[in-house]
Amino acid sequence: RPFHVEPTNIVSVNDDMQRVTDEASAMNKRIHYYSRLTSPADRALIAPDHVLPAPDEIYVYSPLGTAFKVDSCTDGYGKNSSLVTIFMIWNTMMGTSILSIPWGIKQAGFTSGIILILLMGILTLYCCYRVVKSRQMIPLTDTSNWEFPDVCKYYFGSFGQWSSLLFSMVSLVGAMVVYWVLMSNFLFNTGKFIYNFVHDINVTDIVPGTNGSNKVICPSAASDYPPQNRSVMFSSGNRTGFELFEEWWDKSRTVPFYLIAVLLPLLNLKSPSFFAKFNVLGTVSVVYLVFLVTVKAAHLGIHLEFNWFTENEFFVPEFRILFPQLTGVLTLAFFIHNCVITLLQNNKNQENNVRDLSIAYFLVGLTYLYVGVIIFASFPSPPLSKECIEQNFLDNFPSDDVMSFVARIFLLFQMMTVYPLLGYLARVQLLRQFFGNAYPSLFHVLILNLAIVGAGVAMARFYPNIGGIIRYSGATCGLAFVFVYPSLIYMISLHRAGQLTWPALIIHIFIILLGLANLIAQFLL
Repeated sequence: RPFHVEPTNIVSVNDDMQRVTDEASAMNKRIHYYSRLTSPADRALIAPDHVLPAPDEIYVYSPLGTAFKVDSCTDGYGKNSSLVTIFMIWNTMMGTSILSIPWGIKQAGFTSGIILILLMGILTLYCCYRVVKSRQMIPLTDTSNWEFPDVCKYYFGSFGQWSSLLFSMVSLVGAMVVYWVLMSNFLFNTGKFIYNFVHDINVTDIVPGTNGSNKVICPSAASDYPPQNRSVMFSSGNRTGFELFEEWWDKSRTVPFYLIAVLLPLLNLKSPSFFAKFNVLGTVSVVYLVFLVTVKAAHLGIHLEFNWFTENEFFVPEFRILFPQLTGVLTLAFFIHNCVITLLQNNKNQENNVRDLSIAYFLVGLTYLYVGVIIFASFPSPPLSKECIEQNFLDNFPSDDVMSFVARIFLLFQMMTVYPLLGYLARVQLLRQFFGNAYPSLFHVLILNLAIVGAGVAMARFYPNIGGIIRYSGATCGLAFVFVYPSLIYMISLHRAGQLTWPALIIHIFIILLGLANLIAQFLL
């Protein structure tokens, strides 16, 4: 008797075969794309010979954010649910910029700070949406392996290729400089806390501050320069040993150099993929910071007084001319445009990309708003002035504050694991362009790493202002990746299709001018 197969079963088998074929094709495409990031001898992003990587095994890096591996909660076919996609975008964007948001709000004024966070979130989201759509507007059969720099090269030729490399290096090196300054800060305060605890030394910084168990200090009031570890010893301890410790454990003169012994060898490793295993620390650090801010605000209370245009001894106006300093910080705080295509291409339902991206941006903006507003509002004014809010708000808590000590430990370890990954990406992008190999020799790699580390040490020694570094690098790389390239590519695409209208032209030229004004303002204010 002839074998009978139900038609529905035939359809099911065919669908499964087609799905397997599609997934195998997607795997090969990703292998082809990520193999271009490294040399054949460097296996960090290369598939092992005996196994094809799942399409979701991808490392994503964002300046001042976390190194994130897209490898969890898939549906068995290498695709992520919308919830996972939203979380990955949030996790990648949330970085050390969050430490400077309260300072940025102080610079802009409370009311204008809130408005600017909302407006910059909307503007950068729109430009991010244009980045995602830019690849789809190219009339080629296969652009699935392309990232945004590839799109720039298609539209602008070698100029687009090299300029995207330049601005990408600005964002990466800027992030590494900020990391070095913060690691020096966290290592200094952590070492100071441990030394004082072990030797039973009680000290007080020579800076104005509040009294009580939830002490808040104003380091900037003690000097025109960033606070050092000047202190007065009040109780038991070896005075000679204590003074010797302060001489050799200085925030700007010694600690930035101690980090070289640990981090420079790690930068020279051929494959730093081991450190990506610690990406969960980025999420833990942000969650703990939100917890710390909530607890501190509950103890300190709310201290607000609305002065719209005049400044008094304890409060700042609601609107200040220094607001571009916040927009510079926010440009980098909302920056994900160089890796958003990678994050979204693993989304199970591609039709939800716009929705999921919008939700992720909303959550990032909400997190920035919560931390910035709560720290600003709860800062004890009086007796301290709101002008005392530091570029790193953890500096407003003394080194012997236990909750701040835990936060610094988390952030220090997280940054020490992400720093080699950022250095690896900078090496791959730069050396591969010039030498065709991400690791041409130990000498080449060492020279590059010495230059990057030297920049970090110099800034930690002479300009340890993370808010300033973030806003300069954010406005610079944001000019290209956030404002100029997405708008130009969109206008060119519409023009080639004969669909460019005057409103679209005016709007996107205005966006480009906003990015240019944002950059220029950083050097004027």
